[in-house]
Amino acid sequence: MADDLALPVLSTSVPRLTLRPLTADEVEAYYELIVRNREHLTRHGDYEEVKVATRESVARDFVSPLDRNLRFGIWLEDQLVGRADLNPVDPPRYSIGYWLDEKVTGRGYITAACGALIAFARTGLGATDVFAGVTHGNDRSVAVLERLGFGVVADFERYTRFHLSLRAE
Repeated sequence: MADDLALPVLSTSVPRLTLRPLTADEVEAYYELIVRNREHLTRHGDYEEVKVATRESVARDFVSPLDRNLRFGIWLEDQLVGRADLNPVDPPRYSIGYWLDEKVTGRGYITAACGALIAFARTGLGATDVFAGVTHGNDRSVAVLERLGFGVVADFERYTRFHLSLRAE
């Protein structure tokens, strides 16, 4: 289902903050975002692949991705400030991944972006469950998930798994 899906632009609760499908047209903007945030992204041991990402490897990944993630850029007006993905692990169960430019953290953007992405998962994809993993020590990411209603379901050596049920109660 997700492979043939034309992804929409998603509005958020924050004015001028939207999620747009990431395409090959955004390779340069995305690569520049990575370069500015290499240390920020790997601070907790996450996103280790960005340490070695090149413009060419980013372009290859956009054209021939190794995963089936539904990739969204987080845009503040016309500036790419982050990324949020839905990974169709076992539809209708998805996982979510996200990161934000360090210079715009602490403003509620990632919470708003993930809230919009989860709403799309529920209404656009029929998702019943969303999971997330957070590396130990990434307290700000834990706070985002808690604000969104996620709860802890498992604790592993390097990370904690969170779950949000989207089933009608």
